[in-house]
Formats: sequence, C-alpha cells, structure tokens
Amino acid sequence: MLVRVILFTYRRVPDKTIESLLKNSLAKESELFIFSDGYKNEIDKKDVLEVRQYLKTIDGFKNISIYESRKNKGLANSIIAGVTKIINEYEKVIVLEDDLIVSSDFLDYMNEALAFYKDDKKIWSISGYTPNLKCLKDYDKDVYLSVRANSWGWATWKDRWDSIDWEIKDWKEFKKDKKAVEKFNLGGNDMYKMLELQMLGKIDSWAIRWCYNQFKQNKYTVYPKYSKIINNGFADEKAQHNSGQKWDKFDVALCNKKLRFEKISIVNKQILKEFKDLYSIGLYTKIGYFLKKHGGYDMVKKVIKGLKNVG
Repeated sequence: MLVRVILFTYRRVPDKTIESLLKNSLAKESELFIFSDGYKNEIDKKDVLEVRQYLKTIDGFKNISIYESRKNKGLANSIIAGVTKIINEYEKVIVLEDDLIVSSDFLDYMNEALAFYKDDKKIWSISGYTPNLKCLKDYDKDVYLSVRANSWGWATWKDRWDSIDWEIKDWKEFKKDKKAVEKFNLGGNDMYKMLELQMLGKIDSWAIRWCYNQFKQNKYTVYPKYSKIINNGFADEKAQHNSGQKWDKFDVALCNKKLRFEKISIVNKQILKEFKDLYSIGLYTKIGYFLKKHGGYDMVKKVIKGLKNVG
C-alpha cells in the first residue's frame, strides 16, 4: 500500500498543487485526504467556499476524502488534528499545504524514503524541499541530514509523531539553558525566537514545536540534494503566515531525478553552516520579532503596506 497523502487548504484554491501531484505516476494509486479549514469571517467565507467547490472537482487519485471544518481551527490546530487522525490509522503520512508545487517523482521519492528510513530511529522526518546551498554542488550523495525539520512537503511515521510534546512542558528550563538555546539555533537563529513567540502566545505555529521536539530528541531530517518542492505562496495576499515579502533566497528549481538513498550517520559540517546561515535572520526580521513580542507589529505592517500602495 502506498503512503497516504494529506493536503491542508484554507483560502487558496490548490489547483497548482493538485495539477503537479497528478503528474506523478503513483497518483492514481494513492489515497488523498484533504482538510479544508473553516472561515474566520465573511471576507474569508467566499474564498473558503470557492476552495471547497474546487475540491469536489478533483479526480485522478485512487480515492479522495474531504474533511470540511465548520469552524476555523487555524493552521496549527488543523495540521496537528488532521495528521493525527490519518497517521493513527495508516502509520505514516505525506503532508502538503496548498501553496506547494511538487516534482513529477515526488510520490516515488517520499514512498521510497519512508520505507528506507523507517527503522532508523535517528530520522525524524523526510523533507521534499531543499534550499540552494552552494556546497551541495560538490556533495557526493543524493540526500543529506539536517538538524532542522521542514514544513514544505514532508513525511513521517506514527511513532515519531506520537512522541511530540506540543505543550513544550520543559520551556521554563530550556530558555534558561544558554548552551541548549545555542545548540537549538544551529538550524538558524530564528529558531529560538519563533519558539519564544509561540510560548508567549504571539504566534500559533505547529512547525516550530515540531522542530523543537526533533532537537530535544537529537534526531535528524533527511533532505534531498535536489528539491522536489517549490513554495509558490510567498507574496500571495491569501497567505496566512508570511508578510507578503518575496524571499528569493528560498527559490529553487524542481528536479525529477531519481535519488539514491543511503544511511548517513553524521551531519555534514559545511551543509550545517550554510543551512544555519540561510535561515538566520537579519536586522529587519529581528525588529519584526521584537514588535511581535512587545506589541505594534500589526500597526507597523499596515503603515508599511500603506506607504507601498501610495508609492
């Protein structure tokens, strides 16, 4: 049996995601589970209903199950509940959101990777996306390890998912441990800041808690040398969790090349350095985190947007 595919949607019609999935030869043999979150207000209602109308037209998979939430759960709660529901029944899952475009061999890659690394308990998840790291040009393997998980097209197993402490019960102890915080930030200096905002209730992120639990358990995510995912959601007015800013540094080209899996026991030091540098934030973003933490972020964001419109 092929691994079940989960797609999470909200206001954005996921036509490009579905079109790219259908280019996979395994699509017709794969079961697709779609979770449509409820709307927050009347403005969002029109978009959500348009999405749901589109979802009913999807065809080309072995089976399609659609779950429509009556209320707005938010992305974090929707993903946690949806993944839990499907993974409890099927043991492993492939997860996508509505702003992703996949390669034509994405399903092959994910199914094979999940089978290959199933019994390697040091592996936390499989990532479909990989950033453009200069050192990968001379890297002699098709996959590599990272200390940071990725939420742009990923897969995992039930035992890893079940081990997650979503409440982060050790937060008070962790934030006082400077060495632990420094180690956590090896994945990028945004890691601790995002977790802090999460624990303060300033953001609602499942992904940073997902990353933290990987860190606490000293596990790794497997990344492909060549990306199987493009994130098409930046600068989209319907995006829920970005500022609308275009992040060119995350641009990649899709690769349909079949990859060779192998056991890797250590993180490549140069990859670790470039990975950290890529995700580490500059002054502009640090100011954004400060405003989110202490107040004024939404107001400043509106002012900047207004100035851009005037210009």
